[in-house]
Amino acid sequence: MEKIVLASNNNHKIEEFRQIFKNKEIVTLKDIGFCEEIDETGSTFLENSLIKAKTISQYLQTINLQCDVMADDSGLCINSLNGEPGVYSARYGGEHGNAQENRKKVLDKLKGKDDRTAYFVCSIVLYHPNGEYIEVEGKTYGNITKEEIGDKSFGYDCIFLSDELGKTFGEATSDEKNQVSHRGRAIQKLLEIYK
Repeated sequence: MEKIVLASNNNHKIEEFRQIFKNKEIVTLKDIGFCEEIDETGSTFLENSLIKAKTISQYLQTINLQCDVMADDSGLCINSLNGEPGVYSARYGGEHGNAQENRKKVLDKLKGKDDRTAYFVCSIVLYHPNGEYIEVEGKTYGNITKEEIGDKSFGYDCIFLSDELGKTFGEATSDEKNQVSHRGRAIQKLLEIYK
């Protein structure tokens, strides 16, 4: 089975990729012994995906492992906040990965605003050992709710009311979410190219 290194240690994300790439062996950063922090200094989702993919691809050369690297960067963009939190989605509330603080900041900033439209973006890069790469992007649209609804364990899911599902991602099953999510759409585009 062909190996792809997923440039992530996020268990939720790893599971999502494994469900979709059933015919590939998805290897994590932990599996390859990579434990450094990668500085995501890009100003776009694509730039951050590329930074991660290149860093891991270079690391693979040092351990003599020849395989593709898949990296993604994604986030929430809110129209009335000029696209915030955008590339800062994971650390919007201050501490990286503190979903509760991130959601609180979004809800606080939207108080009194009528326009609560938003979209999620996911940029995925599939980086080959020779330095060539494929890039894809997926988007999904919705509105920010006034309170948390559903499962609060992942990111902004419980405050993002999906236009297509008519419920928050926090209320959706993983199958429902994968069908319409930004990451699901980007992965589907990647699968089409990968064939």
